[in-house]
Amino acid sequence: MIATVEALNDRISELSAALDSKIQGTDGKRHIVLCGGTGCLSSHSDKIKEKFEEVLAEKGVADRATVNIVGCFGFCSQGPFVKIYPEDTLYRLVKIDDVEEIVETDIMNDTVVERLLYVDPVTKEKVSKQDDINFYKKQRRVALYGCGVINPEDINEALGMGGFQGLKRALTMTPQEVIDEVTKSGLRGRGGGGFPTGRKWQFAYNVDADQKYVVCNGDEGDPGAFMDRSILEGNPLAVVEGMVIAGYAYGASQGYFYVRAEYPIAVRRLRNAIKQAEEQGLLGDNILGTDFSFHCHLRLGAGAFVCGEETALLNSIEGKRGMPRPRPPFPAVKGLWGKPTCVNNVETLACVPFILRNGWEEFAKVGTEKSKGTKVFALGGKVNNVGLVEVPMGTTLRELIYDIGGGIPNGKKFKAIQTGGPSGGCLTEEFLDEPIDFDNLVAKGSMMGSGGAIVMDEDNCMVDVAKFYMEFICDESCGKCTPCRIGTKRMLEVLTRITEGKGTMEDLEELEELSQTVQTNSLCALGQTAANPINSTIKHFRDEYIAHIVDKKCPAHVCKKLMEYHIDPDKCIGCGMCAKGCPADAISRTDYIAPNHKLASMSIDVSKCVKCGACISTCKFGAIEKR
Repeated sequence: MIATVEALNDRISELSAALDSKIQGTDGKRHIVLCGGTGCLSSHSDKIKEKFEEVLAEKGVADRATVNIVGCFGFCSQGPFVKIYPEDTLYRLVKIDDVEEIVETDIMNDTVVERLLYVDPVTKEKVSKQDDINFYKKQRRVALYGCGVINPEDINEALGMGGFQGLKRALTMTPQEVIDEVTKSGLRGRGGGGFPTGRKWQFAYNVDADQKYVVCNGDEGDPGAFMDRSILEGNPLAVVEGMVIAGYAYGASQGYFYVRAEYPIAVRRLRNAIKQAEEQGLLGDNILGTDFSFHCHLRLGAGAFVCGEETALLNSIEGKRGMPRPRPPFPAVKGLWGKPTCVNNVETLACVPFILRNGWEEFAKVGTEKSKGTKVFALGGKVNNVGLVEVPMGTTLRELIYDIGGGIPNGKKFKAIQTGGPSGGCLTEEFLDEPIDFDNLVAKGSMMGSGGAIVMDEDNCMVDVAKFYMEFICDESCGKCTPCRIGTKRMLEVLTRITEGKGTMEDLEELEELSQTVQTNSLCALGQTAANPINSTIKHFRDEYIAHIVDKKCPAHVCKKLMEYHIDPDKCIGCGMCAKGCPADAISRTDYIAPNHKLASMSIDVSKCVKCGACISTCKFGAIEKR
């Protein structure tokens, strides 16, 4: 148990030296680490670890290497990852069958396994170091500090990476000085609203109450978002430390983590982190010999998207139905059980230890004038390098998509990027050189949100995209207020009519009117931002809406009711494979004499066709096309 600040200093110095020894190789051993994020674990990185241990023992070299699971490396599309220290060699797309070769070649003979190295898609050169890969070059890890380096289930490794040094410094300051430090850093809430964190803490500090609470919002619900999950999986103690610092700053003694139950790995590691911190005296009563006490609790969310809204989340923790409360009063004044409560999301709290450990100036020197620090994005969709990235505020969309994301697959043309999830909007090619920050994205018709970034190419139908997000919003609306409960359903009905070829030009006017009504009158941010995808797609892709309504065509060939499949007789050789694969018996042979003197071809009865696409995937000659 670490009883005093002096004891913590000694412990951190000892553990930092031990961790540096592993990374630098001065302990005389090789250290094998494997990605333990959800993505890589789903590809059996845990089994790969067991195989490493087995092969090392079989080869008699178990004393020459250690094997460890760490957090997410971020480059999800290239996982599972294996990194070997001290050479810092990074292997990607590793399979269980590759383990023996890695041990024999690398561990036993100090030779790199060339075929498992990352290959730069432009230069075609093989890259062995993580920092030399373009995906990582423009990143800066603050919230993700320690992820991919330390074992997230070992508090000693977290302390070796500087864990709880921020709390140690905070305890030498007055609570007001801690709040001032966070305020001067310019940290804004990373959950989507972008409200200044220091100001929120100040509100709670100014309220006189016998009990105050800190709540960590880990109810990450945006489609395609996995930022908070990865932080909790990769370095949960950083978030715990951030919560304790927040509690000290404005006088809270109790903290609640609210995390989605669908994140079992994050939940397990967070629970373990809280337990280890309590055992070490970094949580509980009289922390580090001071009169400050703080206790953490864990609550699991049932998957309601609306519980990402802070007042709905508080209702859920209290055992009530997750529905938003009218504001004011705001939670910082009257929150959990009527007491002052600050709700900060996972990424926000993960940034707090960095600020206290390194000083507000270090955090504030990165970013833009009004958006300081870094932001974590879950980059997905039609982009080559899918994964988790943390970039300085002010990075442009072009850098995010092309330099880090590697551009659009298969030579397709970029069409739009949806930022902010269902609450955000689509930004087109004209905005690629815009810097990413809270205010600029809002000014351009989108928003930062929690950090989801979905890239779309020429094959995406923007009307269908708007419909997809509206379906999600309708499913997730809590139903408390009429504008959101009814208005979103009406908007979905209009979008459905348009994608089915039944829309009229009046529907566009109705969509715009409904959008304004729902935005203005909804109780919480779910309804207030529900129409953003519709508004942005109508603004930037009005021609696609008109094509659906007037021409009864989907230019991207996505909306099934507006598509027809046809066979080009000049390309068809009459093999009949498409007919064998058709579930609706819509394809038959027809007599035809083509320029190449074929005697037969295939044809599709459009009245029977269910537009499943099976024929296209079956045809080897590209004879079937969508119109």
